[in-house]
Amino acid sequence: MKFHKAIAAFFLAATLAGCVASAKRPEMTSLQIQAIQLKEYDSTKEIVFPSVISVFQDIGYIISNADLETGIITAESAAENNPAMAVFLGVSVVKQTKVTAFVEQIGSTTRVRLNFVEIEKSSSGYGQNDRKDMPILDTKIYQNAFNKIGDAIFIRSS
Repeated sequence: MKFHKAIAAFFLAATLAGCVASAKRPEMTSLQIQAIQLKEYDSTKEIVFPSVISVFQDIGYIISNADLETGIITAESAAENNPAMAVFLGVSVVKQTKVTAFVEQIGSTTRVRLNFVEIEKSSSGYGQNDRKDMPILDTKIYQNAFNKIGDAIFIRSS
């Protein structure tokens, strides 16, 4: 009888843990996301574009692609690996952050839209691979980047 109660308690705990793990953070509307990711500067695209590239490099990103004509910049951080997981669990997990920027001039102002995404890749000794992309929507990260871009624009404009 005690054994059955222990089994029932285990399954109840597992079920409740599954409910907690599957809880989603509140969804944001596209306008709320855009408000976090977008900033306008009173400068030309020719000054803003290299300022964005410079800031990405200053905060540790490696530029993958940059095209002034389209205004697209892509960059990625160095990959982080946890070797202990590979040794003890047989699973390799690599985390990396990627960022894209879209720079466009509209009249006398230039808009910059940033998009930071955390990527987690895992692979096991059995050949299974998995990838999880998670948008970063922390306003402080975007505000910090925009402030640094503003400083770089100021320096280039002087």
